[in-house]
Amino acid sequence: MTAPCEISFDSGTLLIRAEQSVLDMLTHWILFDSRVGCYRAEAAQYSNIVRTLYANGVEIADHARDYSAPELIMHTEHAPMKHQQAALNAWIREKRRGVVVMPTGSGKTFFAFLAMANVKRSTLIVVPTIDLLQQWASQLERMFQVPVGMLGGGSHDIREITVSTYDSAVLQMEYIGNKFGLIIFDECHHLPGQVNRMSASMCLAPYRLGLTATPERDDSEETDAVMRKILGEIVYRIHIDELEGTVLAPYVTHRIAVELTPEEDAEYRTARKKYIDFIRAMNIDFRDKSAWGRFVALCFQHKGGRAVFDAFLRQREIARCGSGKLQILWRIILKYPGARIIVFTADNDTAYKIGEQFCLPVITHKTKAAERKDFLDAFRNGEYPVLVTSKVLNEGVDVPEANVGVVFSGSGSIREHVQRLGRILRRTANGKQAVLYELVSAGTSEMSVSERRRNNRAYQKMPIPGEE
Repeated sequence: MTAPCEISFDSGTLLIRAEQSVLDMLTHWILFDSRVGCYRAEAAQYSNIVRTLYANGVEIADHARDYSAPELIMHTEHAPMKHQQAALNAWIREKRRGVVVMPTGSGKTFFAFLAMANVKRSTLIVVPTIDLLQQWASQLERMFQVPVGMLGGGSHDIREITVSTYDSAVLQMEYIGNKFGLIIFDECHHLPGQVNRMSASMCLAPYRLGLTATPERDDSEETDAVMRKILGEIVYRIHIDELEGTVLAPYVTHRIAVELTPEEDAEYRTARKKYIDFIRAMNIDFRDKSAWGRFVALCFQHKGGRAVFDAFLRQREIARCGSGKLQILWRIILKYPGARIIVFTADNDTAYKIGEQFCLPVITHKTKAAERKDFLDAFRNGEYPVLVTSKVLNEGVDVPEANVGVVFSGSGSIREHVQRLGRILRRTANGKQAVLYELVSAGTSEMSVSERRRNNRAYQKMPIPGEE
């Protein structure tokens, strides 16, 4: 053994003290900090540093890690499904680090339990919403029959198994980043954000697991690099169509092109021409990430710019919520008596307009937690057969009863579109046929938006049916 290397945890980082010959082995991960007179590294590099030192026969005085090894026993009669076992095997092969991609409803949570039982280390699960925080905590307590801590939503309870929101993890990681041997990021496509990624970099957990149904993001190159650095590679991926009819409900998709009325069409074209003429004159290219900010700024800097911005909003409103779409939506609702239908919109205004038109419950980010719970409970038991939402039900809400989805309007995001399909694919005991409708205003920008968001194999298993 060579001279020892001392490692300690300090506010989400590692302090490294050793002779120069040892430090030379770690140059990829350490920087000298003159304030403390020694070298410092991201806590997330703990595994790389320790593995390198052990491989070179360096004795380690490890004062950094403070996690435990509980005997985690799963209390269940269910055996892993084939794809869950395959995912676990793949993750183990990659030194228990990496991202697993599974569709909504295919058992990501149960797979996470398998990973925890395999590693047997104190575990932090990080989730994006309060709903998921409570959902995970409840399921963990049932599965492992141990108390589960929570961070977020007014709770601050640290235990060997703890669930935290992303926001709370960022705020607390400098204090708790050495207390967990395994960290699991649910809906890990949220992680590459500038703030969220801090929670991963400040945690020293050597074992890491990212879970998502939809890893695709608009900033894919940057996302991939960040994910590889803080979680590892995608070690296993299975698609919706591969599990359809077995693990997931069988489904069909329909895209319906809806004509604008003559009056709507004339107003749409007038407004859109004003908007298009302006962005061309200003040489604005929306493929540039900064283009939207530049467009808004120019609208308020140029004479007549406010009218251009109003024209932009109006043409978008007409395309998203034409009167023909409302008529088609009502026909779909009448077509499925007894079904549980979720109507998705791109914005709150459209959701509220539909709610007022048909006297339907609406859930948006403005809906208070208690009211949201009441609406979801009523939807699950059939008291409310239809729910209208903007984006808050895209992910993280378990509504297995839902079997019909209507995309009334949406963005061009592939991830969003796949998430919306995933809301209706969870199998039920009595079986179901899932149906997803996509309403698109014909002759408008929605047509190209629809083409972009359908660029996923889940929508390419069959030809797109024409208008009903």
